[in-house]
Amino acid sequence: MLKKRSINLINLILSLSDALDLVSPKLSKHQQRTAYISWRIAKAASLPHDFIEKIFIAALLHDIGALSPEEKMNLHGGFETKKPEKHCILGKILFNQVSWLKASAEIVRYHHTPWENFDKPIDSPDVLGAQILFLADTLERNIDRDKYILHQNEELILKISSLCGKTIHPEIIEYFIKASNKEEFWLDVMSHRLYSNLFHEGPHRTVEVELDDIISIAELFRNIIDFRSPFTATHSTGVARCSYEISKYFGFTQTEMTLIKVAGYLHDIGKLIVPNKILEKPDKLTKEEFATIRQHTYFSYSVINTIGGLEQIASWAAFHHEKLDGSGYPFHLKEEDISVASRIIAVADVFVALQEDRPYREGMEKTKVISILESLANNNHLDKNIINILVENHELISTIVKSEQKNVSHIYEQNIAIHE
Repeated sequence: MLKKRSINLINLILSLSDALDLVSPKLSKHQQRTAYISWRIAKAASLPHDFIEKIFIAALLHDIGALSPEEKMNLHGGFETKKPEKHCILGKILFNQVSWLKASAEIVRYHHTPWENFDKPIDSPDVLGAQILFLADTLERNIDRDKYILHQNEELILKISSLCGKTIHPEIIEYFIKASNKEEFWLDVMSHRLYSNLFHEGPHRTVEVELDDIISIAELFRNIIDFRSPFTATHSTGVARCSYEISKYFGFTQTEMTLIKVAGYLHDIGKLIVPNKILEKPDKLTKEEFATIRQHTYFSYSVINTIGGLEQIASWAAFHHEKLDGSGYPFHLKEEDISVASRIIAVADVFVALQEDRPYREGMEKTKVISILESLANNNHLDKNIINILVENHELISTIVKSEQKNVSHIYEQNIAIHE
């Protein structure tokens, strides 16, 4: 199935950072623009390359602690943001879950902290990095997206300069002015080719990551996807592990089994665009709300498909609402176009969802779950062979899935729920 086992790190992070800003055109490319500004300021300051890399990665994922679309929109105001501390704390927690992201965790933690609130000097690495990110984030949020950038750049420089000495350290202002004194800086910030520019020119552009690192990044985004609500806190964990266990019975190699787990972790990444008020609605969804839900698999596909080396698992992950008779969504694929891996994840998604508590119902018992799955197979919606394997091995698979979900639930309760 898949031959490539390593992928380009910056390609992976750029694509996943894109997913954080799906919620609104007002947020489009916010993470990437902030990362570009941070990178250029750090270069103007002549900082060491490894430190620039730390700042760059922090900037690309700086808002991962804002778990819901509503919270992301609340943060995207002018110079003042609404209660930014929570997402900074959660951002640090999430960064610390990935070994090679830990070095950037403190920068994310303090990227909304004014200079006057620090008790360390500006040359302390985490303070310096946080202040650069503070300026970059503030600048990007104040760009008028409906106005040509070279008609507002001078005004933006004046606004940022007005923060000198209190909110932002004078040295950081100086580095920013040095970086932004060319039209090229501003045109790059607003360029439609920003993704390509960062991919080809930015830090980390030559770094390849292997399967273990891909798994750790997928686990991070699993948490970003699921931890936004107690009703979904362990859903992707369950889908990933269930898919992994079922794939054993189809002769998947160990690498393929691991990659189907990655697909399971990322299958709902497109739900980052769906407001919590819809996901947690206790009543029946309206036609308009269901239409909003139905776009999530399209965005899951479009995000994962931009990651070189993971193109095939884009279909594994994103086809989980396709049906064998062609009545699924969003691509309306038929049986011959849906791979075994995609069918496995589709079955696992339904199986895990039926067992979970949701705002509109409690989790179902085994007999009810099996009855629904068999009905979906008889209607040619889900693969009957996969469901038969799941039913025949229900006790073993269900026990393994619930055990893994319990472990992740503990992480959620200890790190996320206490901050709600």
